[in-house]
Amino acid sequence: MTPALPIAEIWVYLAGSPLFALLLTLAAYEIGVTIYERANRNPFANPVAIAVIIVAIGISLIDMPYTKYFEGAQFIHFLLGTATVALAVPIYQCWDSLRGKVLPLITSLLCGGAVSILTAVFTARLFGADMTIQKAMLAKSVTAPIAMGVAERISASPTLTAVFAVCTGVIGAILARYILDALRLTAWWQRGFAIGVAAHGIGTSRAMSIHPEAGAFAGLAMGMHGVAGAVLIPLIADVII
Repeated sequence: MTPALPIAEIWVYLAGSPLFALLLTLAAYEIGVTIYERANRNPFANPVAIAVIIVAIGISLIDMPYTKYFEGAQFIHFLLGTATVALAVPIYQCWDSLRGKVLPLITSLLCGGAVSILTAVFTARLFGADMTIQKAMLAKSVTAPIAMGVAERISASPTLTAVFAVCTGVIGAILARYILDALRLTAWWQRGFAIGVAAHGIGTSRAMSIHPEAGAFAGLAMGMHGVAGAVLIPLIADVII
C-alpha cells in the first residue's frame, strides 16, 4: 500500500495545476477529432462539441473551479486570435475567385449579421430572458475572441457571450449542411460564406475539412463579420436593447 501514497499526491498536485487543464483540453480535442474522423466526418460528431463535453465532465469530477481551469486553458485561448489571423492564408489563395462576388458577399454579410442579432435578442426577450442574457446574445455569431471584446464594450458578460458563441458555432457546424442542402445551395463559395457568417470559427473549421473553397470563403466571412461586428454592434446595441 505504500506506493499508492506518492501516486495519490502526484494526482492531487496535477488536478490543481494549470498544466492539467491544458493537457485535459488538448486530450479532449484529440479524442473529438479522432471520433469525428472515424465517423466519416459526420457533422453530428463535431470535435468541439465532444471536447466541451469531455472537459466539462472532467473538471466536474475533480471539482476544479473554472478560474483554475482557465489558468491552463488561457494558453489555448490566446492562440484563438492567432488562428483567426492565420485564416488570411486560404483567403489569399482564393483571392482570384472573389471577382464579381463582392457585392453579393457584402449584402449577405449585412443581412446575415442583422438576422443573427435580431432573432437571438428578440427570441430571448420573448421567453422572458433578463437583460444580461439579451446583451450576451448580441455578439454570439461573431467569432469568440472578438465577441468577448465586443461584450466588454457594451457592458455584457464576456464569459456568457463566449458560451453563446461556442454554442452557436457548434449548432451551426452541425446543422449547416442540412439547411444548405434543403435550400439547394451547391456552390462551395456560397455554402462556405453562409457557414462563416452564421457559425464563425467552429463552422469555418468544419467547412475547411470538407472543401478548400468552402473553407476559404468561410474564413473570409468570419473575418468580415468580426470586423463589422466589432464596429457596428457597440453602435446599435443601445437601440436594440
